[in-house]
Amino acid sequence: MDIFIAVLWILLAILVEIVAVVLVCFILWILIATILGWCVNTKKDHIKRNKFYAWYFETSLSVILNLLRVKVHYEGDELVPKDEKFLLVSNHVSNYDSLAVHKAMRKYGFGVISKPSNLKIPFFGRMTRKCNFYPIDRENARNAVKTINVAAEAIKAGEASMIVYPEGTRNKSAQGLLPFHNSVFKVAQKAKCPIVVISTRGTEKVHKCAPFRKSHIYLKVLEVIPTEEVMATRTSEIGAKVEGLLLADEKEWREKESAGNV
Repeated sequence: MDIFIAVLWILLAILVEIVAVVLVCFILWILIATILGWCVNTKKDHIKRNKFYAWYFETSLSVILNLLRVKVHYEGDELVPKDEKFLLVSNHVSNYDSLAVHKAMRKYGFGVISKPSNLKIPFFGRMTRKCNFYPIDRENARNAVKTINVAAEAIKAGEASMIVYPEGTRNKSAQGLLPFHNSVFKVAQKAKCPIVVISTRGTEKVHKCAPFRKSHIYLKVLEVIPTEEVMATRTSEIGAKVEGLLLADEKEWREKESAGNV
């Protein structure tokens, strides 16, 4: 009996030590992110990508998804340009959409055109500005054009590929698509770069599963619109093409779901 109690005390001591180490690591992680954020000039649009900030931010996203037991499935990488930066567009259903892209396609070095509130998220919001995150004010046309120009400049300078969601906000129903803001395609035209169209499926289910059940996110490269076509096509026509690609993929996805193949 005495041996049994001693063993229990040893196991308890080990558990407390593990919890203490995890807690210290978490506090240090948050503290470093906060300090990095304090060092950022939020009144400036940062074109040059800070490699350390980007590494810290993207590593943090990967750790978060791993802790939440999220598995990201990615296909179609052979279609993505390897020798130039590009504009990536997708459907938008969840806050996990861009996290999944950052994890699966990390080697491409993404920035994001995002709503202003995302750049004010505690601990990490400020530091994203040095990772080519740019807030877009859709209520102010002049400010929106400025963001488009800055994002295009980052692509032209070779600092980052950019993620943008043409719907402008999350489609919480995860059915169909919300109306597109076709002006975002001007980023590619101003940068004279290709547009990579991907579909994002399954992110709306993450919050229902994590962290107790494993969840799956599926990213699929549907098509790459070459620079020549981007430059020769009106933004409304680009938007119609992207919308058609995403809706066709959604139909295929629903059929797979019904057949139990995902």
